[in-house]
Amino acid sequence: MSATLLARALPILLLIVSNIFMTFAWYGHLRFKAVPLILVILVSWLIALPEYMLAVPANRWGSSVYSAAQLKGMQEVITLAVFAVFSILYLGQKITVNHLIGFALIAAGAFFLFRAPVSA
Repeated sequence: MSATLLARALPILLLIVSNIFMTFAWYGHLRFKAVPLILVILVSWLIALPEYMLAVPANRWGSSVYSAAQLKGMQEVITLAVFAVFSILYLGQKITVNHLIGFALIAAGAFFLFRAPVSA
């Protein structure tokens, strides 16, 4: 793998893994509603720590090849993709057409972050 490809791919891979952790931290407890909220918060913090340990380097290293806006746009699209899979497989919830339309509109916004500036 070339250094340029690695510099572009590594931040994306780290963001994917970090988003898996964060999705579990934010939504994993929904299957355990009888657990006291304070315990859920503490466990969520423990799950979120590895997320930060992946997301911070992803953004630091990614900033050498992507703008901050591009990194944020990627992160949002990755978050939605991870959430959709999580929602179906872990929570057992369906993704509706309305959800897909909303996700697609957000992805379309991220698309424009990678385009050349529109001139007036």
